[in-house]
Amino acid sequence: MNLTDTGLQDRQAWEKAGIAVPTYDRAAMVTRTKENPEWVHFGAGNIFRGFIANLQDALLEAGLAQTGIIAAETFDFDIMDKIYKPFDDLALLITLKADGSTEKKVIASIAEGVKADSGDPKEWQRLRTIFTSPSLQMVSFTITEKGYALKGADGTYFPFVQNDIDNGPKEPSCAMAVVCALLLERYRHGAAPLAVVSMDNCSHNGEKLQNSILTMAEEWKKKGFVDDGFLAYLKNEEKIAFPWSMIDKITPRPSAELAGQLEADGVSSMQPVITSKRTYIAPFVNAEGPQYLVIEDKFPAGRPALEKAGVYMTDRDTVNKSERMKVTVCLNPVHSALGPYGCVLGYTLFSDQMKDPASLKFAEAVGAEGMEVVPDPKILSPKEFLDECLYERFPNPYLGDTVHRLVTDISQGVGVRFGETVKAYVERDGDAKKLKAIPLAIAGWLRYLLAVDDEGNTFELSPDP
Repeated sequence: MNLTDTGLQDRQAWEKAGIAVPTYDRAAMVTRTKENPEWVHFGAGNIFRGFIANLQDALLEAGLAQTGIIAAETFDFDIMDKIYKPFDDLALLITLKADGSTEKKVIASIAEGVKADSGDPKEWQRLRTIFTSPSLQMVSFTITEKGYALKGADGTYFPFVQNDIDNGPKEPSCAMAVVCALLLERYRHGAAPLAVVSMDNCSHNGEKLQNSILTMAEEWKKKGFVDDGFLAYLKNEEKIAFPWSMIDKITPRPSAELAGQLEADGVSSMQPVITSKRTYIAPFVNAEGPQYLVIEDKFPAGRPALEKAGVYMTDRDTVNKSERMKVTVCLNPVHSALGPYGCVLGYTLFSDQMKDPASLKFAEAVGAEGMEVVPDPKILSPKEFLDECLYERFPNPYLGDTVHRLVTDISQGVGVRFGETVKAYVERDGDAKKLKAIPLAIAGWLRYLLAVDDEGNTFELSPDP
């Protein structure tokens, strides 16, 4: 069986292998999407294919949507060449349950994959056409927190960002310049409204995205590349909205073991690849079942019926509380606390570390310190969310989540993941001397940075800017 449009025509073989296939007319959906695009997503990796694209797939299956998503990649173009094009933009989602069982389905909602590469005239023109389409409702992102960063620790622009500022919107390279240039195209072709939605796992993600886009536009204005009208367009929330969101779903690196099982079941060419930019990706996505997406309902051009696919559509305050609950108390702090110790103690799988009584006690202590000052979003229970993480999600041995993934880019998250709780204690008590687990977590990160485990062996630090 081949994961292609032609291969899916043998429905019986896929169903015999226990893999659900789409029941909607994918060819018609692809045509409609290309002619009247409604949704573009930047960041074509695992969380997008295993979560965001699956939401739209559910709406298509239910007849609640008529178009799919156009996936755009700004960073690693190998993904398009090695994972999207050979498989007709299809993906295979494997949901890994704690009892060892799995659910498998083909995700067919991605109508098109495009390289956000201004150096490729054909791909760049395609994106410009998409962005000038009046039908476009939303642009979303899973490009990781560092994708929004314009400046280094010294406060100066990264060289590649400065290059984009100096050269203007004609041939941008970094993600924020690319998106700003495409919004400029939309402005120049009628200034239609649009929602620009960060779905990245970081604090105040919509604000970060908005600030970076506006900064790029303001720098271009100084150099005469854009006019005041463009800045007014970006700052008018009735035209361009930047909704905030909270996202949560663990999509670890693709498992070679699962690739072998798929191939044994008759699905060909499933082995993971490591791209030239060290992206670990495969034609399939392995992921946990629990998932959460909370979005501020601010869409000036309309939106898909996301609430009917399980998304919480709400106000900014509720999104902010949900995000703070997760990022500063229940999930990310536990990852950032335990991951460094897992590396030092020689663990590979996070689930194995969670079986260690001392590690579990440490995780509970980190959670308990945050629980004293956690904001309650009401739509989700912080206590139930934390318990699900500690006792169901993190110990899932079939998820294959590694401690080295937990410390990837950890420097970008430590300040928020621990700092918000520290600040809350200082505000409440005058100091944070009561905290024990969070200081221990920060000490563990510094110990990890020595890149020497407890046995004295060196190990490779995970990628981190």
